[in-house]
Amino acid sequence: MKTLLKFLLVPLAAVLLAVLTGCVPVAAGAAGAGTVAWMNGRLDATLESDFESVVKATNAAIKDLQFAKISENKDALEAILVVRTAADKKIEIKIFKVADKAAKVQIRVGFFGDQPLELTFLDKIKGNL
Repeated sequence: MKTLLKFLLVPLAAVLLAVLTGCVPVAAGAAGAGTVAWMNGRLDATLESDFESVVKATNAAIKDLQFAKISENKDALEAILVVRTAADKKIEIKIFKVADKAAKVQIRVGFFGDQPLELTFLDKIKGNL
């Protein structure tokens, strides 16, 4: 009985470990997205647009989704925006300049992430580019 239990629990634990800590690739739905991946509760995307345009599109997405902006810190290479939803979920958006016509966007909802909300937010950003 103990041997059977080991044969069942060990593979189950391995699968859970891989799923809960791994990287899940996400299909890039709209044009302008170079790569999109959901890793450890955070959505990462590289957009084929300049840094300033992505920051403006992100601010427009915040208004479109009616989120409350808590803070925005920005320099020439990086921007960090923090917003809250009506349900008081914290969303942190980081934008990095990668090249003249490329920017990396990282979106995290809360501590564990919320893939559907993060994808919705990314779609709004891309829609405003």
